[in-house]
Amino acid sequence: MDKCRTLPYSGGRLDRAVGHRRDLGWLGDQLASPSRRMIPLWRDRCLLHDREVLSLRNRDVLSLRDADGEPVFLGLDGDAPVFAVDLSALTEADALAMTAADAAVDLRQLVGRLAGAEAAVLGYARGLCHWHRSQRYCGACGAPTRPSDGGHVRLCTACPRQHFPRIEPAVITLVEAPDDPARCLLARHAGAGPDSYALLAGFVEVGEDLEDAVRREVAEEAGAIVDEVTYQVSQAWPFPAGLMVGFRGRAASDSTHVDGVELIEVRWFTRAELRERRRARGHLGNLDSIDNLLIESWLDLED
Repeated sequence: MDKCRTLPYSGGRLDRAVGHRRDLGWLGDQLASPSRRMIPLWRDRCLLHDREVLSLRNRDVLSLRDADGEPVFLGLDGDAPVFAVDLSALTEADALAMTAADAAVDLRQLVGRLAGAEAAVLGYARGLCHWHRSQRYCGACGAPTRPSDGGHVRLCTACPRQHFPRIEPAVITLVEAPDDPARCLLARHAGAGPDSYALLAGFVEVGEDLEDAVRREVAEEAGAIVDEVTYQVSQAWPFPAGLMVGFRGRAASDSTHVDGVELIEVRWFTRAELRERRRARGHLGNLDSIDNLLIESWLDLED
């Protein structure tokens, strides 16, 4: 796998300062620091001003808290503390007015013009803020929870339960044919366009290791049996809390059969066919997703 290609949402540069996150005095000093950066979000969307992602550097933190926005500590960018604040309790108009923003835009629409490290920070902020909105009550006793550790833990107010952000791992796999000519398996998913193909992917289930998840997903959706499975690369996927784990697998035969539910077609492509598709379409896979890297890295190999 070519590590020189940068994956969006990965490669974040922040020092998460785990050893300081329980120190309320230290966190207060960081929040009051003149070099502090505050990233506002509204219902998982980034706020823009003059088409640039907005950061609040001098805004009164109390006004944000009054808007039900509790700052979440993300880490240190050098000596500068970085926080995120979720303004989802406001209407969109009020959130824009409070921050002097022009628009609220989904991160995936912005990632093509962001540096990789910046996309990683924004994805990190998005994921944590989403988790806080969905973990306001304890799953064990139903009581309200409160943030702790700079926003990386929520504590139940009635029982000893601690709640931590959960990651949802998913596997995505480039399946190779067992014999010549060299081919890889792409699928057309339900709801996709008539000429839109992608790699096979799915969530890891309880009691599965990653390699078993690859074999199960490919067998269930495409009817192909995969024996050899090799890890390639992983990607943070903050929509809202995913981790995409990329593999290359080798099929035991070229026999396939789609499930008719998630997939409506699978097809073996040679490298020459994929290069022609790339010339015609400009790219292969989703530009912000790991599937693009997996396909391009396979195309770099010799037949």
